[in-house]
Amino acid sequence: MTALAQILLWLVWLPTAACCLYLALMTLRSATPKAPPPATRRVRFDVIVPAHNEVAHIGRTVASLRKLDWPKDHFRIYVVADNCTDDTALMARAAGAHVLERSDPDRRGKGYALQLAFRASRHNGWADAVVVVDADTEVSPNLLDAFAARIEAGANAVQARYGVLNPHASWRTRLITVAKACFHIVRSRAREVSELSCGIRGNGWCVTHCLLAEVPYAAFSLVEDVEYGAAIAVAGHRVHYADEAEVRGEMAASDRAAASQRRRWEGGRSQLQRAQLRRLFAEAWRYGDAVCLDVALDLLVPPLSRITLSVAALSALTLIATLVHPQLEAMLLLPAFCAIALAAYVTRGWQLSGMGLAGITALLHAPRFVLWKLTLALRGPHDGQWIRTEREQTTKVVP
Repeated sequence: MTALAQILLWLVWLPTAACCLYLALMTLRSATPKAPPPATRRVRFDVIVPAHNEVAHIGRTVASLRKLDWPKDHFRIYVVADNCTDDTALMARAAGAHVLERSDPDRRGKGYALQLAFRASRHNGWADAVVVVDADTEVSPNLLDAFAARIEAGANAVQARYGVLNPHASWRTRLITVAKACFHIVRSRAREVSELSCGIRGNGWCVTHCLLAEVPYAAFSLVEDVEYGAAIAVAGHRVHYADEAEVRGEMAASDRAAASQRRRWEGGRSQLQRAQLRRLFAEAWRYGDAVCLDVALDLLVPPLSRITLSVAALSALTLIATLVHPQLEAMLLLPAFCAIALAAYVTRGWQLSGMGLAGITALLHAPRFVLWKLTLALRGPHDGQWIRTEREQTTKVVP
């Protein structure tokens, strides 16, 4: 009976322990990546901003883009006003952007907006690459410089560091800032150091026209960024990571505002797992492709909140089993390892987030956040509509 109980415990622990091992390896490899030589400042960019009813934020975003430290005759700003019912297009033009207006209620979503803009950019033939920035974002002045340096070094796809514009708006945004540092910085650094693909993260990414010709943009799922990143990997390319350049997007500070967004992201990843995992593993097996293998593993790793919940539940189960069968005490090494791995991963994310004491106090709300995520999962999948996330003003501070 003891041997059978040990086998069963190993089986139930295996997926969670594998995820923790993966995160531990990411943590150990998260040193600062080596930057390429400076760019010659010759690359021309079309900066694309997909927007749906963003009249309150689009002016600020365009103003931030106009401050990019890049020759003014070597980049253009395009706002795609997609199925807007407000004055987003008018505000974008007033701020100095070119505007593409799109009205198609049967095909709604960021993916369709990006496809329209990419096709227009390629048809125009002026730019060498396109850059995607969300409509609620501010960027670091060196964004295009970082992209160009990697393009000139041979990259066809690049992702910038993705941070939070309003980290101190509430306990939620403080916690999300640490979580994003774990997901976007720790993992992306590790992949860049390992010459893997950091993936497309939705905001602050760049692809060349050459890559668009080889891998036409046709990503329309709930997580169109991850979908296109997988297509790039299957085509034999990796997404490089520009750690020194940053885009900062505004995060929802309240439960109500964040609920739809979270359900969309996590539901979309589940759909993409079913659609892409077999193909990614097949490519990894057929060609020994480490990039495809890592993209597949990244898709398999659940959100940190679910891993934490799983570790807690399995730790309780293991403790009960050892009380019944003291011979199983060695199995307590599994929860100890997983707890240490998660603690190291989160600590590294907190360190890279720059949140200091505010980040530590935000982590005290982690159990509350995990329970909130659990209630969202019980509500079922997202309906797939591209609905603008309600946001608070960035100047508002919620204690």
